[in-house]
Amino acid sequence: MSDTLKGKTIAILATDGFEQSELVKPKQALEEAGARTQVVSPTENKIKGWDKKNWGEDVPVDVALQSADASQYDALLLPGGVMNPDQLRMNPEAVRFAKQFFDQGKPVAAICHGPWMLVETDAVRGRTVTSWPSLKTDIRNAGGTWVDQEVIVSNGVVTSRKPEDIPAFNREMISLFSKGAQQGGTSGRKAA
Repeated sequence: MSDTLKGKTIAILATDGFEQSELVKPKQALEEAGARTQVVSPTENKIKGWDKKNWGEDVPVDVALQSADASQYDALLLPGGVMNPDQLRMNPEAVRFAKQFFDQGKPVAAICHGPWMLVETDAVRGRTVTSWPSLKTDIRNAGGTWVDQEVIVSNGVVTSRKPEDIPAFNREMISLFSKGAQQGGTSGRKAA
C-alpha cells in the first residue's frame, strides 16, 4: 500500500463484457496506491466480466450510471473487452458521463477497446493514442494519432493496447492520476 492516490476517488465506467483483467488489475493497483474506486454502470447490482474466451467473474456495481456525476471523481478508468465499450459508446448517459471528465479537465485512462469511448466523446482529436489494433482506423478518422506502443500518455489521457500491457498501464495511470488535471504533451513509454 502507498498513499500516492490517497484522497482521490476514481470512477470505473463498465458494463457486462468488460475484459476481466483490464478492470480488476487496474482497480487493485489504484486501491493499493490509496485511491477509492467506484464501479459506475448502467447495469444494476453487478456486472459480468469476460475472461479471454469465456465469461468471467462478477464485479459489484457501486454507483448507477443515471445518478453518477463526474464532479464527484478525480479521474476515470475505461476498461476494455469488446462488448463492454461497444455497449457503452451506444449509451447516451455513458457518453455524457465520460465527456464530463474531458470537459472538467480530469485525467482518463483507457485500455484495449476502451478508447472507443474517447472516439465517441471526440476526445482523441489532437491526441496520440494506442489501443487494440482494430481501433486504429476509428481513432485516425476521429482526428487522433494511433501508435502501436504498450502505453502512451497524451494530454491527460493514458492508453494501452492489451492485457499484457497492464503493468505499464497501471504505472502510468497512477502517475497521471496523482498529478490531477489534464496537462499538455505526449510521451510514449516502454516498460522497464
